[in-house]
Amino acid sequence: MTTVQRVTDPLAPLLDLPGVSAAVAETRTAVDALLTHRALRRRSVDVSAESSLRGAWISAVLSGADVTLEDVRSGAAASDPVVQGALRAQSAIGALADTWTRAPRQALARLHALAAADLVDDAETLGRPVPGAADRLDTLAAVLGATSAPAVVVAGIVHGELLALDAFAPASGVVARAAVRLTLIERGLDPKSLVVVEAGHRELGDEYAAALDAYRTGTPEGVAQWLRHCASAVVAGAQETTAICEALVRG
Repeated sequence: MTTVQRVTDPLAPLLDLPGVSAAVAETRTAVDALLTHRALRRRSVDVSAESSLRGAWISAVLSGADVTLEDVRSGAAASDPVVQGALRAQSAIGALADTWTRAPRQALARLHALAAADLVDDAETLGRPVPGAADRLDTLAAVLGATSAPAVVVAGIVHGELLALDAFAPASGVVARAAVRLTLIERGLDPKSLVVVEAGHRELGDEYAAALDAYRTGTPEGVAQWLRHCASAVVAGAQETTAICEALVRG
């Protein structure tokens, strides 16, 4: 008789943490509602482009840049290395979607090379994780290949690991937030990368840092707090995109 071994999903237990399943359901409802917006019937490309621009801007701001959206839109922020790195990383997301599925470490290296190009003196460090992070990134890549957990949970773990490790300094935040978008695309929650999830993190303010500190503890409560925060950011990001859609409808 052949024995069939049951493969356990490494992230499945996270759905049993307090509030996580409910938060996952809320994100699905919010994104599904966004995807039915009438503006997306003809102008989804425009919405995606605006989402990308705002996402790059907010990601740069979250990483310390002091610029406005109009500065980015007009080119006035062309000399800001954090902004330019965020724009490059954001622009590469579409091209990296397949690579993220097949070789996430390769995709992360590319994002780092783009995001940190103007921030480091030694070009040889581009694309390389900080010392001590490689083994944990290998584990993360293995988890990505083994899990079928909901997209927002997987994205939250990717985001949390990259930030907790500061794996791609000095651009870990930009890389992590771009990787979130890649995960939401690949896992089917937001296949056209419409949700301005970065806006959600910014809107939630101090909760972002507090939730990350909780994640770093590694406790079930801390991980649950982080995942709930990440889900709330997706919901708020979907609302930001809905506002973009409404503005396009109004003309």
